[in-house]
Amino acid sequence: MSLVSGPGRGMASLPADACLHVDKHVNYIQSLDTRKDELEYWLTEHLRLNGLYWGMTALHLLGHPEALPRHGILEFVFSCLHESGGFGAAPGHDAHMLYTCSAVQIIATLDAFDDLEAHMKDGRQKIAEWIANLQDPETGTFAGDEWGEKDTRFLFNAFLSLSLLGLLHLVDVDKAVQHINSCVNFDGAYGTSPGAESHSGQVYTCVGALTIAGRLDQVNQEKLGAWLSERQLKNGGLNGRPEKTEDVCYSWWVMSSLAMINKLHWIDGEKLTAFILGCQDPDLGGLSDRPGDMVDVFHTHFGIAGLSLLKYPGLAEVDPVYCMPRDVVHRCLGR
Repeated sequence: MSLVSGPGRGMASLPADACLHVDKHVNYIQSLDTRKDELEYWLTEHLRLNGLYWGMTALHLLGHPEALPRHGILEFVFSCLHESGGFGAAPGHDAHMLYTCSAVQIIATLDAFDDLEAHMKDGRQKIAEWIANLQDPETGTFAGDEWGEKDTRFLFNAFLSLSLLGLLHLVDVDKAVQHINSCVNFDGAYGTSPGAESHSGQVYTCVGALTIAGRLDQVNQEKLGAWLSERQLKNGGLNGRPEKTEDVCYSWWVMSSLAMINKLHWIDGEKLTAFILGCQDPDLGGLSDRPGDMVDVFHTHFGIAGLSLLKYPGLAEVDPVYCMPRDVVHRCLGR
């Protein structure tokens, strides 16, 4: 499975009877690993494991979890696993927090922790320890890999993965919460690090981590809700920060954050639904960043997840924190 763009383009304008082309999207996602003669396939090898998570999750939300073979998915995921416990983007790639998080999400969705243990003895513990060893004991934040780049994305990935593994206690949660609090800005939103510009993607990671930690009390929810609601533009789409264009992926980053603070009703859901549907390729499937552009599995996933948050008919319910089917999250967390 690869994040390979095209073929196809989103609709330039939205027909009055626009609907979600479920079968087309299923076929599009199924095709992604068959186009190995395309340059895009090889240029996106560094996104292979993420792309598998995006495509598989979209299929589950579309109500077609069987559309990709379970055995084939797990075979590829385990081929990316290092002895250290981290996962790379593809076989032979260095282990990184981003790919490890996608791997854990896939394993959890497929209820495959027993398969993991059969593949690697004490695999769950090794993955958790690899993640925990990337926490900075002084600041509480996390590096993405052994080379040391730090970002609130990696902190969130760590919390999400460890909570699904049932081993969040291996890290200093309070120290991490302190770091998140140092990343909040005057507008109530969050950046990648202290003093960095507010961005919707980082809001999702910070608020998501605080939700997992049970510390939403640390969020100025009125101020943050106002900033997030201002991300909606006249065409119904959402942007990631002020003065930027709309993009389907922010249907997830913005709305999931609003959902976590119970302010999803602060945006116009009907206009956003119309915008997302207008980004479909009605002939070949897939969604693009905005109407008329090339489709890819990244925007397909987050567009469908956004529609699920909007309770679009026929879609499985997505969890706003974990970006996985809600019933899977409840199973993993014992709710």
